[in-house]
Amino acid sequence: MLPFMQVPSEIDPTEAAAVLAEAPPSECLLLDCRTPEEYATAKIERAVLIPMQELPERVGELDAWREKRLIVHCHHGVRSLRVTNWLRERGFSAAQSLRGGIEAWSTAIDNAVPRY
Repeated sequence: MLPFMQVPSEIDPTEAAAVLAEAPPSECLLLDCRTPEEYATAKIERAVLIPMQELPERVGELDAWREKRLIVHCHHGVRSLRVTNWLRERGFSAAQSLRGGIEAWSTAIDNAVPRY
């Protein structure tokens, strides 16, 4: 893995899938920042839901990930990039946004994940 300071703010689905396949769940968190309704519609295995609007109150739940890889995703990658930047400003230097979101994941990695 790259040193935290060199981790790009975005990661493409293929690279993210490789990271998730190689890293044990204790070393890499896949964070879903969509709404509970979106999560109920489609989800990526291993993703933990903390909706973007709840993150300020729940950021403490992520303290164990401050020094570890954290991949954030939403529907198309816009919200997750905002969340990634917000997390980086708070010391989560290895946070990355999944470029293209769950939509890109579904088309490039796992077409069993519903598109909506």
